[in-house]
This record gives sequence, structure tokens and C-alpha cells, in this order.
Amino acid sequence: MIIGISILIICTLLLVGVSVPLSFGGVLVFLWLFGGHDVAGYLPSGHWKMNSVVLLAIPLFIMAGAVMEKGKIAGPLVNLAELFVGHIRGGLTAAAVVASAIFGAISGSGAATLTCIGGIMMPHLREAKYPQGMSAALIVAASPLGLLIPPSAAQILYAWVTQQSVLKCFLSTVVPGIILVTLLCIVNFFMLRKNQDIVLTDRPKHFLREWRKRSAIATPAFLMPAIILGGIYGGIMTPTEAAGVAVLYAIPIGIYIYKGLTWRTLLLTLRQPGVTIGVVMAMIFMVLIVSRFLIFEDIPTLAKELVYSVSENPIIILLMVNIVMILIGMLMDDISGLLLSAPLLLPIVTSVGMDPVHFAAVLGVNLGMANITPPTAPLLYLGARVTGTPVNTMLKPILVFIAFAWLPTLIITTYVPDVALWLPTLIFG
Repeated sequence: MIIGISILIICTLLLVGVSVPLSFGGVLVFLWLFGGHDVAGYLPSGHWKMNSVVLLAIPLFIMAGAVMEKGKIAGPLVNLAELFVGHIRGGLTAAAVVASAIFGAISGSGAATLTCIGGIMMPHLREAKYPQGMSAALIVAASPLGLLIPPSAAQILYAWVTQQSVLKCFLSTVVPGIILVTLLCIVNFFMLRKNQDIVLTDRPKHFLREWRKRSAIATPAFLMPAIILGGIYGGIMTPTEAAGVAVLYAIPIGIYIYKGLTWRTLLLTLRQPGVTIGVVMAMIFMVLIVSRFLIFEDIPTLAKELVYSVSENPIIILLMVNIVMILIGMLMDDISGLLLSAPLLLPIVTSVGMDPVHFAAVLGVNLGMANITPPTAPLLYLGARVTGTPVNTMLKPILVFIAFAWLPTLIITTYVPDVALWLPTLIFG
């Protein structure tokens, strides 16, 4: 009874717009006052669990994403992509998808990816007469690639919570991320194939000369993911060290090469992610305490028994798990959704033979899709503000991208284990 009321309180508070930390804090107060639970006894466990070097990578990646956004580091990448695809109908929107994947590989954040790429690409797309609602919806649909293309803050959290290898969790999402990028581009080209209003750019007469010029400008930006990913997978740096290097590399590049920052504006640029980091850490702390309570009350076992009472077919069980994750992701952001889903659902999926590393990829795709799925869809509403596009014009195309890109990716990732496990097995044996 108490558990049911607690879940109802969380859902109600989130639906009326209360922030995630305060929503979970409200539940803890309820459990303390009316549930007969010593909530204060859970506080030390949350404190000690957050005392982790691995967790330090998350605020550092948030800082790196903010510096990249304000430092205009993604702009040269977009200009280079425009050189190759600007003359193709649907080429610029496809370039936005690829740019989201590249930026997501550095920032590890869907919101940061959406803010940066959306701000850069929408003026280009409006100038080229691309349909505004469809273009904004595609940028929103591509923004959660930051949860899939490594290094991902969400996968760092999942590995930390479930005691898995961070590198294996990173690798598990690479192939699903590539599949999603491919499907988004295909659907994009199909939707725009008959649009005659789009203004196509002519390829430069001296293509090689222009390519060399734009490549030289974009090289420092390209080196950033190469240094980070090469350092992590080459065993030179841990994810936390790579996040620190990303920040230290982005600052001089943004100031001296792309000139989007100055030393005077750098402090202001870091202030905003500082607020975000504070909110994220408070949220992690609150969700950890609630998760600790759920585990103490043996809720994962109860959830497992409930699922098995409906069906013992692994296909049906995984389908129910996916539905639960989508509902959780629609109510809260990716980080809090992951922290709540991982300890609750991992015992269920492992009972039907799913590898925890495989579940990392399924969880990443699920929460990414949930964050763009109406009616809650936090990234959809953020995208409306970033791109200046009304939400109602984005609803139909976003549903098309979900149905023909995200859902197929989720189904393939869930029911074809090698999609997630092939790369980790290849690298680690």
C-alpha cells in the first residue's frame, strides 16, 4: 500500500511540473512521516555511493558540452558536411543528424546536443526553405544520440550503478547508434523526396580547394572526439580523465581558433553548466536514496514476480520491460529514469538470459526515445524553444521518426543481442 501511494505521489508531482529532486524528496518525506521508515538511515549510503571518481566524469562532460556550444566548435563540422550534401535534397537535414552524433560523442548529453546543433542548423535550414516543423523534429529526434554514441554520461551512470565495465557499456551502444543514424537519414530522405521548395546549393567549381580549406578549419574540432575516444579505448585515459581533457582542450580551441569565447565570457559560460551540475548531483542523490529504499523493500523481486505472473515468455517479458522504461522516461529525464530503471529492471531481464551489457544498450535506446515521445517529451519542448518552432508543427513528423527509426532500432537492439554485444565481445573477448 505504501509503495503504491509513493509511486502515485512521484507520478503526480512530476506531471504537475515539480522538479525531479523535489519529487523524490517529497516521497522520502512521506515515507518518513507516514511509512514508518528511517529515511535518515539511507542518507549515508547515498553520500558514500556518490563519492566516486567515475561519477566525476558527468559534470566534466556537461562542462565540455557547454564550452563546445558557446565556443562554436561544432560550426566548422556543419560547414564541411554542407559542402558534401548541400546539393542533395534532404542533405542538410541528414548532415544535422550526423553532426548530432559527432557532438553527442563529445558532450554525452541529449539536451546539450539539441541546443548546439539546433541553434547552428535551423538558420541554414530556413534559408534553404526546408520544412520548419519536419526539420526541427528531425533535430529533436537525433539529439538523444548523445545517450548512445560514446562516451555517454548515461552509460557511465549505468555502469556505476550496476557494477559493469564502463568501456563495455560504451561499446554496447555504438552499433545501435549507427543503426539509428542510418534509419533517421533514410526516413528524412523519403519524407523530403518530393519537396520542390528546397533550395539546393551548387557544388563549388574548385571543390578540392574548398574541401581543403574547410577541412583545415574543421580539423581542431575533429581532433576532439579522436583524442577523447582514442584515449579511452587505447587505455591511455579513464573516462573521467578523458572528460577533463575534453574541457581543457575545448577552452583554448573555442577562444583562440573559433573565437566563440573570450576569457571574460568563459566564466559566464561555465556558470550555466555549474547550475546544471548542481541540479544533476542533487537529483542523483535523491534518486539513489529512493532506489536504496526500493532495494531494501525487495521491490525488484516483487516486480519480477509480477511480470512472471503475466507471462513466462522471454519475448513478452522484454516487451513489458520496454513499455515500463518508456513510461518512466516519459515522466522524467534520462539520468533519473536510468537510476530508477536499472536496479529495478535488471533482475528481470537477467532472469530471461539478457546480459547486463546488452541491457545497457536497450536502456539507452529506450530512455532516448521516451525523451522525445509525446505527451511529456522534455527534449521535444526544449527543441521548440531552441529552434523557434511551434510544438504542434513538430508532432506529426516526430511520430514518424519514432515509428520508423527509433522503434525499429529498439526492437532490433532488444531481440538481437549481437547488435549490442558484438563490439564489446570483439574488443574484450
